[in-house]
Amino acid sequence: MSRTARPRRRAALAALSSCVALGCGTGTVPQGDQPSPPSSAPTAAGRGVVTWASSAGRVGEAADDRGYRLMVHTSVGGSGLRVRLSNAFGDRPVTFGNVHAGLQRDGAALVPGSNRRLTFGGARSATVPAGGIVYSDPLPGHVPAGRTLAVSLYVPRAGGALTGHWLAMQTSYTTDGDHTAEEGAAHWKQRTGSWFYLDAVTVRPRKGTGAVAAVGDSITDGWQSTTDLDRRWPDYLARRLGESAGTTVKGVANAGIAGNKVLLDGPGQSALNRLQRDALSLPGVRTVFLFQGVNDIKAEPAATGAGLIAGYRRLIDRAHAAGKCVVGATIAPFKGWQEWDPAGEAVRQQVNAFIRNSGEFDGVADFDRVLRSPRDPERMLPVFDGGDHLHPNDKGMRAMADAVDLESLDCGTG
Repeated sequence: MSRTARPRRRAALAALSSCVALGCGTGTVPQGDQPSPPSSAPTAAGRGVVTWASSAGRVGEAADDRGYRLMVHTSVGGSGLRVRLSNAFGDRPVTFGNVHAGLQRDGAALVPGSNRRLTFGGARSATVPAGGIVYSDPLPGHVPAGRTLAVSLYVPRAGGALTGHWLAMQTSYTTDGDHTAEEGAAHWKQRTGSWFYLDAVTVRPRKGTGAVAAVGDSITDGWQSTTDLDRRWPDYLARRLGESAGTTVKGVANAGIAGNKVLLDGPGQSALNRLQRDALSLPGVRTVFLFQGVNDIKAEPAATGAGLIAGYRRLIDRAHAAGKCVVGATIAPFKGWQEWDPAGEAVRQQVNAFIRNSGEFDGVADFDRVLRSPRDPERMLPVFDGGDHLHPNDKGMRAMADAVDLESLDCGTG
């Protein structure tokens, strides 16, 4: 990763509210230049650092009397685990009757003695209004880094739109009724490849620890990486950060959505519309890592280079206004994908030149250089190609993470 000439910025972290009213419109005109207004809340975000996150969207219709055992992988360890439950895309209130967190042993089974109840303002249940989120109270004890947590939710009353994350690349489990306190797998037979309601987990790590939020599309979401092995490029980055003695950034939040765009809503809200919820609002985030734009380029009608660059500038300005740094990644080659054409390639080259040379990002990761074939620079190197010429495989994901200059993610402390 090369460093730009832009000076480092000191993070000026704003206090976060625990229950945020979110704009959930799905129109095609970006509406996200202003952060969502806070609303009153039973529990506050408090101090902490995000150790896992996913980007919320609408994933179908909610149902009463359902249980969800959701498997998520931590990046940074610490005490005081809290979960953030989201009804951001709901159109009516949802009640969480019981919530537990434990460590996965195998499949839906948990490590004996690890499953513990979470509370909300001291209560066992919480009702979250349409468009809202809620944080649990801190759970005493230490949560290790690099472990798979099982967060079990029971939803006695729900309905309407269901908030979650469709492409998890992780097997979770559902059931009828409340079996959240059970550590065995007997009642957790139904498998799912999505996450529901849960969109962030935070801990209190060592003082001075920060996090990075990776805002992206299906490549960041991990499509074509191996399911259940945590081989998305942000996972590899988290392992590098955990092993490095040269950076205080240890938490990684994956804010990728398959099919997502910078400028327009489609699969999920655009990056402009979701930046506040999916990155800036997460506790401890020091740097936004922006790797997005290929879906804008291959859309119909396609974004222009000038339009996409203007979108990047708006994202940079909003992140800087929130006291965050922004690292930009060049758009990877995708010749061979059915929507590739020379006109789109020209836009990609124009946008990549801006990312590399404008000096408007606080750091640059040149994923294009890492992934492209030396024989045909418009095409991904075959050894990194997941098979569709757009999404890298596990080796490509690791190569991307290895190309990130870890010190650039600490830019908010310089």
